Amino acid sequence: MRISTTSCLCPFLVCLCFVPRGYGDGHHGPAGTPPRNQSRPPEGETEVHHRPKRGWIWNQFFVLEEHIGPDAQYVGKLHSNSDKGDGSVRYILTGEGAGTIFIIDEVTGDIHATKSLDRERKTHYVLHAQAIDRNTEKPLEPESEFIIKVQDINDNAPKFPDGPFVASVPEMSEVGTSVFQVTATDADDPTYGNSARVVYSILHGQPYFSVDPKTGIIRTALANMDREAREHYAVVIQAKDMAGQVGGLSGSTTVNITLTDVNDNPPRFPQKNYQLYVPESAQVGKPVGKIRANDEDLGVNAEIKYSIINAEGASVFSIATDRDTREGIISLKKPLNFEKKKAYTLHIEGVNTHLDPRFAYLGPFKDTATLKITVGDVDEPPIFSMDYYIMDVYENAPIGTEVGAVTARDPDSTNSAIRYFIDHSGDGDKYFSIDAHSGVIATTQSLDREETPWLNVTVIASEVDNPSLLSHVPVTVQVLDVNDNPPEISADGEVIVCESSRPGQVIQTISAVDKDDFANGLRFSFSMPSNMPVNPNFTLKDNEDNTASIVARRRRFSRTSQELYQLPVVVADGGEPALSSTGTLTLRVCSCGRSGMMRTCQSSAFLSSAGLSTGALIAILLCVAILLAIVVLFIALRKGKKEPLIISEEDVRENVVTYDDEGGGEEDTEAFDILALRNPSAAEELKFRRDVRPEALGRTAIPPPALTPPLVLDSADVQAFLARRLAEADGDTSVPPYDSLQTYAYEGEGSPTGSVSSLGSAGTHSEQDYSYLDDWGPEFQKLAELYGEVQSA
Repeated sequence: MRISTTSCLCPFLVCLCFVPRGYGDGHHGPAGTPPRNQSRPPEGETEVHHRPKRGWIWNQFFVLEEHIGPDAQYVGKLHSNSDKGDGSVRYILTGEGAGTIFIIDEVTGDIHATKSLDRERKTHYVLHAQAIDRNTEKPLEPESEFIIKVQDINDNAPKFPDGPFVASVPEMSEVGTSVFQVTATDADDPTYGNSARVVYSILHGQPYFSVDPKTGIIRTALANMDREAREHYAVVIQAKDMAGQVGGLSGSTTVNITLTDVNDNPPRFPQKNYQLYVPESAQVGKPVGKIRANDEDLGVNAEIKYSIINAEGASVFSIATDRDTREGIISLKKPLNFEKKKAYTLHIEGVNTHLDPRFAYLGPFKDTATLKITVGDVDEPPIFSMDYYIMDVYENAPIGTEVGAVTARDPDSTNSAIRYFIDHSGDGDKYFSIDAHSGVIATTQSLDREETPWLNVTVIASEVDNPSLLSHVPVTVQVLDVNDNPPEISADGEVIVCESSRPGQVIQTISAVDKDDFANGLRFSFSMPSNMPVNPNFTLKDNEDNTASIVARRRRFSRTSQELYQLPVVVADGGEPALSSTGTLTLRVCSCGRSGMMRTCQSSAFLSSAGLSTGALIAILLCVAILLAIVVLFIALRKGKKEPLIISEEDVRENVVTYDDEGGGEEDTEAFDILALRNPSAAEELKFRRDVRPEALGRTAIPPPALTPPLVLDSADVQAFLARRLAEADGDTSVPPYDSLQTYAYEGEGSPTGSVSSLGSAGTHSEQDYSYLDDWGPEFQKLAELYGEVQSA
């Protein structure tokens, strides 16, 4: 079955016919069954392929946008080969815009567009076509998809979405320098015709700028454009579609172009000569005037540095640049004096600080001007001949003594007379006066250097014609020294004399002080008073270095005999005239150690007043200690009797009895109770008197009957005796079963070593030097004193 094609005729394009796909008779057979328009080859024969017949055939439809005719716009026609023209086939259209924008004649298959379409909003529509049997309502053909494209027309003008634009280019740029690029957009179809083909042109801005027709790049078209002549330009650019042909649409935009500054203008002073008046009273370092050079450039290109190029002006004045105003600030470097110089000439130069070598040909970028400064005369205060004065006067000078004089003058040409007076706000004004006409300063009080060595006053000078103009000058007066103070002994306290001092030994070194100046002091001589007898204990040695030494004249000093000594000393200075004074030193005798360190001093004086020596004090303390020891021992023994140290089942006791006795020698057997070795309890009943010799005891007393055999120790060996007693004690069954230990010390008679007592040698005379006893410590101090007194006698 063959289906005829349907063609559509467009205004500008003849639509070609396409066969998108075909179906046999419009029905699908079972699987594996060839379509009706295909033949199966006989068995054994090669299959021959034949072009299949298609049931649908149509064009890709087009519809013109912006159709404004009174009738619906014909789009195209659908036709099936099943359609015999009897109206049994019904065509159905579905998809985008079906029924609203696009309608189809169910009988003929003609498609029309009922609305005007805009390609810029939607470029194509996708629809579906179907042919069904009107009687059976069964599809004659499978549903097929086709596209209706909206045909573009030139209905959109080019646009510049981001305009207007702002751009800049340096002044004096070369021709053809790129400034900016503009781009226009056209909503028409760029693939169809020339509707979207844009061409650029310049409407306003010639002859300064040009634009590239294709790219839209704006360039400079005129050389040496000067910012100082014209800075801003408004350039209007047009974009036209249809490649610029007649009938094309166009759009325009504005580009505001600014010429940026370059340093192409040197600085220029408005005039070559200037004048400035400056009073002579102008302060140094303060501005006195301004000058300015003009520069048509901007920013850093207009920065100017000013300088004074002549030596005369640069020595007195300086100039600096104010960055905000670009002015030259003129300041004073030195004080002005109308009487010395009445005018100055300054040559000032202004130079650009940032130069552009491209424009060096335009000339030197600097300029000069002349400034004449006139110094104005001002009535000035008096000027002293010196900035400060230093004078001197001797102390104790009579009132009215001249100290010195100050002088001042009027610096002005009038040369007015000067008057002087002292500023009474200072501390030294009460000591001095000044002559109002001559400026002579004199004393009003007697001065004491030792009290105030320096005095400061302020002298004021004023003009007689103009008393309001004042000048001040400091005056320092030094008070000179005279020898009016005698020297004095410098002593920090009492002088300590050790008891063990020897003749010729230096007790202490003394010095002196003098309130006078070093010219009248610090040369001291020391001596003993000449009107007093020779001191037997001490003498004085002048060391000739402003010190003196106190020297002992005899051996040993005793605090008990005399504790304090008075030593007068005369000290004289070396001034003119020489002055002297007598001072009395107090020397205290103290006990010192071997190295000379003081041991006792103040406390011994209290003991000496009570009549107790060091040895007596030691003996008293020793007795007290012995008594305390006896009491403690007694208490310990009493407790030992009542409470045994060891208590066990066998009642074993150990008693330690300390027996400390000094008898009459080895033959003395009655000085202690030997029975204590046998039984301490029984020995309590047999105590004899220990202060009776054994011989007397044998004649006057009857020994107790318990002592058998008689106790005779005249010639018996003590060791053998003790051994015998020990054996008796071990064999005696009448005593309790405990051990008793008797410990005793015994010294008998007849010792062959002799005695070390000094009682027998009191009357003997010895030539031995006992001074070494001083080094044995305080225990032998009393002995050293006794031998020292005997030897000195």
